Amino acid sequence: MSERPDDRAEERARLEALETGQIPLPAPAAAEPAPRIPAEIWTLLASTFFIAVGFGLIVPVLPQYADSFGVSAFLVTIVVSAFAVMRLAAAPIAGPLVDRLGERPMYIAGLLIVAASSFATAFAGDYWQLLVYRGLGGIGSVMFTIAASSMVVKFSPPAIRGRVSSLWGGMFLIGGISGPFFGGLLAQLGVRVPFIAYGIGLCIAAAIVAVVLGRVQRRRAEAAAAPKAPPMPLAEALALPAYRAALAFGFANGWANMGLRSAVVPLFVSQLLSGEPWAAGAIVAVGAVGNVLALQWAGRASDRLGRRPLILVGVAIAFVGIVLFAITGALWFAFVASFVAGLGSGLSAPAEQAAIADLIGRDRSGGRPLAVFQMSQDVGQIAGPMVAGLIIDAWGYPWAFGAAALVMAVPFVAWLLAPETLRRDAG
Repeated sequence: MSERPDDRAEERARLEALETGQIPLPAPAAAEPAPRIPAEIWTLLASTFFIAVGFGLIVPVLPQYADSFGVSAFLVTIVVSAFAVMRLAAAPIAGPLVDRLGERPMYIAGLLIVAASSFATAFAGDYWQLLVYRGLGGIGSVMFTIAASSMVVKFSPPAIRGRVSSLWGGMFLIGGISGPFFGGLLAQLGVRVPFIAYGIGLCIAAAIVAVVLGRVQRRRAEAAAAPKAPPMPLAEALALPAYRAALAFGFANGWANMGLRSAVVPLFVSQLLSGEPWAAGAIVAVGAVGNVLALQWAGRASDRLGRRPLILVGVAIAFVGIVLFAITGALWFAFVASFVAGLGSGLSAPAEQAAIADLIGRDRSGGRPLAVFQMSQDVGQIAGPMVAGLIIDAWGYPWAFGAAALVMAVPFVAWLLAPETLRRDAG
């Protein structure tokens, strides 16, 4: 029998080692290619695009719409907050329903509820109808958000969870950037028009998931099967240090990166740094640019290096960005602060989402733990601007940003004490 080429190569290496005294090392095995992103994930990403752009359409016009009914500024802010409050109230119910009824039905139902809410909002006859219709949409929002998070956990191969989380976050960011621009254009046709467009976009998203995802799951019987294990209990999740660290991150992210960036930073810029109408929007846009740049790299990096390093570095950078806001006295410096804060958020958020997916695993649903994580972000997003407003009235903007920096320090400490969630044998 003739020798194989591999055998001859090994023999040559052995003879060379005898002559040189070196220890022969085996040739490294070829690296396994990264898994492809499943069709289910691409379907969710397409749906998310319509959701994000549609939500962006109504962001700039909702306060104007509420103000058109001749109410006070306080009542205008109540309409803006009603959606988030109802999300928070419905989350404890939505999580168990996802576990019981399944992700896809809850996702579609949630989208259709928000679509109905948006259509009704467009035809509200007075302020109180507007408040009720807009608030009810928050129930559907938390339903499809938790269901989507659960499907991302279920369908993402562990080795590319970070990459998938980056793509998912990128879709929301695209909507956050492009939606307000198109919303402003549509508002020229009437302040109610963007809400109709949002409802249509949600119906398209629901149709994509109902038709395409249903077809894919029918082709893949294993994907349509029930989870192999019972749903993850909340008590089990709370016993994990990494999950507790994730809750701390969610609260801080909602407080500083979501709440302050959208509510406090524009006010800070317009009141203290520049009276130009473009300045506040430009500051927020620069933060989004930093977020986009980080997202391009963060997901893949967390799949290679682990979730914990990316979270720690991202939170630390976001902390620095908030501190820079606290000490800034010039518009150009605020641009730097916004970019740094956005960069930190973009580095940490995909790794955090992937870490939660690591804890739950693909063989079971995690509606309750995902719902509580979502609640932590919503609480931070609601409480952050409110507390910041009280601090601003009493002591000024630097103290409000300082308080946000302290909040952001909590998840950094929590993740220092938590273990890595990425298993190196994940595939």
